[in-house]
Amino acid sequence: MHDPVLLVIAHGSRDARHAATVHALVRRVRSLRPGLRVETGFLDFNVPSVHGVLKSLAAQDVREVVALPLLLTRAFHAKADIPAVLREAPPRLRIRQADVLGPSPLLTQALERRLYEAGLTPADKSSTGVVLASAGSTDPEAIAVIADIAREWRHTGWCAVRPAFASASLPRTEDAVRELRALGCARVAVAPYVLAPGFLPDRIARGAAGADVLAEVLGPAPEVARAVVERYDQARVPTPAALGA
Repeated sequence: MHDPVLLVIAHGSRDARHAATVHALVRRVRSLRPGLRVETGFLDFNVPSVHGVLKSLAAQDVREVVALPLLLTRAFHAKADIPAVLREAPPRLRIRQADVLGPSPLLTQALERRLYEAGLTPADKSSTGVVLASAGSTDPEAIAVIADIAREWRHTGWCAVRPAFASASLPRTEDAVRELRALGCARVAVAPYVLAPGFLPDRIARGAAGADVLAEVLGPAPEVARAVVERYDQARVPTPAALGA
């Protein structure tokens, strides 16, 4: 019996760096799980589309798919857009939608990896304030999750951690940078809590002009790839409720 195909669903962007980063992450996922078929589909702007991949899989007699949203929070895309696309899939496909990637300790580890790659060391934590800069959302649940991550991350030894948002919510990255300066942190770092480059990550980078350190996006960090595999494994094993359905 074959494992379900893993369909990674990315948002898509006019920015070519976005798709390139998604494909790099998917290559790392494949390296972690040799033999697992992993496909990529985009909601918008890029090809192949999610609908196109699903049609192709059905035509190849694939029966089971785990659709994994390449998203960090459960906001509109995870709650509405992706389920709507999956409902249009060929009826022969049995599709389980995996949970979004965050929150996860693996993603916090990836954030720290990027900060250390940008020049910080573990010895800098107690004197460094960090801006956890996400894309932003109008969904209160997603905003609350970012605030929770910042609060928990602070307890691992940073001078302070403040959430910030590139759109839809406040504060902006530059405001959080100023707040951390006012708190007296010896240095300020901005950690983009985003998966791939694009319009909003560029806005985060502009807002980080007053910071000492700007980390790269999470991209194909090993911890992100492990989080993808973890969510896949959680979704592919039927729950007791599903078995009794």
